[in-house]
Amino acid sequence: MLQDDMRSLYQEVIFDHNRNPRNFHVMEDANRVIDGYNPLCGDRLTLYLKIDDNDIISDASFQGEGCAISTASVSLMTDLIKGKTVDEADQLFKQFHQITTTHDEDIQLETLGKLAVLAGVRDYPSRVKCATLAWHTLNAAIKNETTTVTTE
Repeated sequence: MLQDDMRSLYQEVIFDHNRNPRNFHVMEDANRVIDGYNPLCGDRLTLYLKIDDNDIISDASFQGEGCAISTASVSLMTDLIKGKTVDEADQLFKQFHQITTTHDEDIQLETLGKLAVLAGVRDYPSRVKCATLAWHTLNAAIKNETTTVTTE
């Protein structure tokens, strides 16, 4: 029963964030801008961050096009990282990478809120890159890299 509830929530969150992506706009005053590309699925995104002098992500947005999982992942991510420090965002990246690539029973999914529903992609290896593209792009932006991030 729990598995069916999680699958239903997974579908609901993915559909909602795909149809109504949050933070979907160009940010003119961003101080970090980086592109991400998943050649396997064709997902493309540009991530915009505004990081203040205290290393706090004060704003995040994106533009691009991709599959439902990719769009939902970046929409959820931009919502979640606003107001977080760069270190906190880096920790979220590490947790997200872990929940989408392993079946570690010690992972506390409930600490990730809605983001936890994307753990379901680990059962579909071809979809992991769709879900993680935004996060790898965020990781590169945090490191102030400018080269396009790819999932290959």
